[in-house]
Amino acid sequence: MTSSRAFCLPVFALAAAMSAACDSSKAASPPPPPPRVSVVTVAPEHVELTSEWIATLDGYVNAQIRAQVSGYLIRRDYEEGAPVRKGQPLFEIDARPFQAALAQAEAQLGEAQAQLGKTERDLARDRPLAEQRAIAQSQLDNDVQANLSAQAAVKSAEAAIQTAQLNVGFTRVTSLIDGVAAIATAQIGDLVGPSTLLTTVSQVDPIKAYFPMSEQEYLQVAPRINSTSAKAPWVGGAGLTLTLADGTVYPRTGSFLAADREVDAKTGTIRISATFPNPDRVLRPGQYGRVRAETRVIDQALLVPQRAVTELQGSYQVRVVGADNKVTTRTVETGERVGSRWIISRGLTAGARIVVEGPPTRDGTLVRPVPYAPAAAGTR
Repeated sequence: MTSSRAFCLPVFALAAAMSAACDSSKAASPPPPPPRVSVVTVAPEHVELTSEWIATLDGYVNAQIRAQVSGYLIRRDYEEGAPVRKGQPLFEIDARPFQAALAQAEAQLGEAQAQLGKTERDLARDRPLAEQRAIAQSQLDNDVQANLSAQAAVKSAEAAIQTAQLNVGFTRVTSLIDGVAAIATAQIGDLVGPSTLLTTVSQVDPIKAYFPMSEQEYLQVAPRINSTSAKAPWVGGAGLTLTLADGTVYPRTGSFLAADREVDAKTGTIRISATFPNPDRVLRPGQYGRVRAETRVIDQALLVPQRAVTELQGSYQVRVVGADNKVTTRTVETGERVGSRWIISRGLTAGARIVVEGPPTRDGTLVRPVPYAPAAAGTR
C-alpha cells in the first residue's frame, strides 16, 4: 500500500508540471500583427479636364446634282467615289431635241429680222409722203406700230435663242463644287428631269463634325462662344481630337465652327459644329466618332484611385490612415473622373493617406500601411 502511494505521487506531480507549462506557453503567445494595407498619399495636382461627345461627320458643303432639263441620260462622265472639280462634266443628257429647238429659234429670229427690215423700209418710204400729205396720217401710224412690233419680235426671238442655248448647255450636267462625287443614283437610259437626283458631291476638306452639347456644358462656354475675339470656346483655345470607330485617334486636330441657334427642347442639348482638315480624304460624311476637348483646368485638385472610393446609400466614403496608423472612415464629395482616378472636391486635405487595397477593418483598427503600386497590383 505504501509503495502504491509512492508511485502515484510522482505521476500527479508530472501532470501538474505539464499543465503549468501549457498555461505559460499560452500566456506568452504574441498578438497577431496589424493587417497590411496599400495606401496613396494625396497631393495637389494641376488637372486639365476633358469632355467627350459622340459626333457625326458631314461634308462641309453637300451639293445635290440634278438635271435642269428633262431628257434621257446617255452618259456618265465621272468615276464614282472619285474627286471632281467645279465645272467638271458628270452626266450627259440627249441634246438632240434641244439642238432642234435651238435651230427653230434661230430660224424664227431670221424671220423676225426680215419682218423688221420690211417695216423699216415702209416707214422710211411713208414718212416723207405723210409730211407732204400724199398719204393718210393713219397709214404712217400703222407703219410705226408695225415697226415697233417687229422690233419686239426680234427681241423675243433673240431671247428664245438664249433659252435654247442654255437648254443645250444644261444637257451637260457639271459639278457645282470641288469635292468627292457619290455613286450615281440615276442610270444610263433613265428619263431624268429637274426633280431627279443624279448624284451628290461633298466637299470633304475640311470636313464638318456635328455633336450635341448639354445645356449645362454650353452655359459654361457660352461667353467665349459669343465673343468675337475668342478663337475657341474651350480653355486656352484648345483644339478638338477625334477618335474614330476603330479606336484610333485622328492625327489632325479640329476647331470649333459654330453653335446652333437653339437648344433642343426634347433632348436638352445644343448642336455644335466643328471642322477637321482632311487632305487625304480619310474622313467621309456619315462616319461616327468621339470628339474630345479640354474644357476646364483645376489647380490644387486632390485625386484618389476609383477603387479607393466606396458608395453607400448615395454618399461616397474613403478609408484614411492617420498618423497613429489607425483607420477611420471619412465621407467625401466626388467630382469629375480623370482616367482611373476621382477628383475629391470636399472631405480630404493634402497629405492624407488613403487606403486603396487591404482587408475590411473597423474604425480605430491599427494597420501596417505600405505604398500602393498600381503596376504590381495589375500583375497579381
